[in-house]
This record gives sequence, C-alpha cells and structure tokens, in this order.
Amino acid sequence: MAKKGLGRGLESLIPISNIKDRSYVTEVDVNQLWPNLYQPRQEFDQEKMDELKESIKAHGIIQPIIVRESADGYEIVAGERRLKAAKELGMKKVPVIIRQFNNLKSFEIALVENIQREDLNPIDQAFAFKRLSEEFNLTHQELAEMTGKSRTFISNIIRLLNLDDWIKERVAAGKITLGHAKVLLGLENKQIQQEFGQKIIEQELSVRDLERIISIWMKKSRKNFQQKRTIQTFPELEKQLIERFGTKVKIKFNGKRGNLSIEFYSNEDLDRIYSLLLK
Repeated sequence: MAKKGLGRGLESLIPISNIKDRSYVTEVDVNQLWPNLYQPRQEFDQEKMDELKESIKAHGIIQPIIVRESADGYEIVAGERRLKAAKELGMKKVPVIIRQFNNLKSFEIALVENIQREDLNPIDQAFAFKRLSEEFNLTHQELAEMTGKSRTFISNIIRLLNLDDWIKERVAAGKITLGHAKVLLGLENKQIQQEFGQKIIEQELSVRDLERIISIWMKKSRKNFQQKRTIQTFPELEKQLIERFGTKVKIKFNGKRGNLSIEFYSNEDLDRIYSLLLK
C-alpha cells in the first residue's frame, strides 16, 4: 500500500496552475518583505540554511516566495527561509507571488509548507497546532483535516507542551527524540522527567531502554509508597511510654508485624527500664 501523504498539501492550498503562470510572479525588493506573523518555526537550522544558500547560489530561487499585502509592503506567507538566505547572500530582489489570504489561511499555508519540508521540530509543531486551535477555535479533527495528519497525532503532539521546559528544549534541539518524549509524558513530576531526560542523553538510551528503566523505577516507587502507606504509628501511646520510661520509645506496625523499641544508654539505664517493665 502506498504511504499516505498529507491530506491537504500546498497543491490544494495554493493551486499549482497559478504558480506556474508567470503573470502571477513578480520581483520585490527584499526590504519590502516582512516575516509572517504566524510563522510556526521558532529556530532556523544553520546547516540547512547553508545548504539552501549554496543551492540559491547555483540555481537562484526556483520556487517564488508566497506573500500577501500588508501596510508596510508584503508579509511572507511561505518562503521565509528563502528570503533569509537571499538576504545573507546580498540579493536585493526576490521573486514573489502576491496572493490574497486571511490570517487563518496564511497560518495554514505556513504550517503545511513547513510540515511537508520536515522543517519543524516537534515542539514548534506543538506550539503551532495549539496556537491554531486557540486563536481560530479549531478542533483537533479540523487541524488534522487541514494538515493531513491524524487527529491522534495532533492531540499527542500538543501534549508535548506539558513536558518540563528543560525536556522541551532538548526535544526541539534533537537531543531527545519524539519517541523518548512520549514516554516521558507518562511521568507527572517534571523534576523526574528531567532526571530521566538527563539519563537519555548521558547514557544514550534507546526508547526501549527508557521504557524499561522507567518501568523498574515505577514498580520500586509503588512498593515504597505501599510500605510507607501501610506502616502505622502510635504517637499517643509512644508519648505515654516515654513519660513512663523516661527515654525514647518507637512503635511501628505494618498490618502483619510490629516493632516496639525502647532506647537505653547505660547498664544502669537498662536495669531501671527492666525494673519498670516488671512492675
């Protein structure tokens, strides 16, 4: 079976026939172009930027930048990396296609383009989907139909935002994988998430390794919790015995067996307590 692609790619959002029609392509001064207010990418990978610049040096900008009119010139809808590369190469003008898009459509196209090019890390995707959902009141199902992803994928990717900030930074940087991140979501305590995140990096743990050590840790934690929960203490009785024997007394009971400890500090002290016990 052929692998399913994005349900709604750029081809459906921006008709290819319009892009190929040269009457829709014009050149614009780079100083007239402004970043997309809805750009989902937070960071640009420098290695990929260098590759793009080499390509532009050799072949020019083959795919025009998609823009929409703004008060100060034109706002980029798709192609911010191309503009950034062009500026770094010292280009004065770049080819653009001017289209009429509202905010939702602009955000939709920017997001779909980045997902198709696999330019967005999981955390950037999560922030983008969450922002789309909140600002435009879209359900996870609507987001799925918009991008061609499954509803489950949308819900799971947004859940990444519940991770500890330290973990999110490492996921965004590629030091912790999406698979690892999904496992860490099973840990409610963010400090514990970070501790296991450090183990992932330091010990180069696979996802399976991580699942295994977290499973062991959780079983041990439950056992310790159950032991602590079932151990009974008797503070009032201890207080009475302390007053009687004049020394520290501890009583513990786990439901099956108990322990009574009376401290003494010398032979004379032991004889004194022994005498009191026989009375």
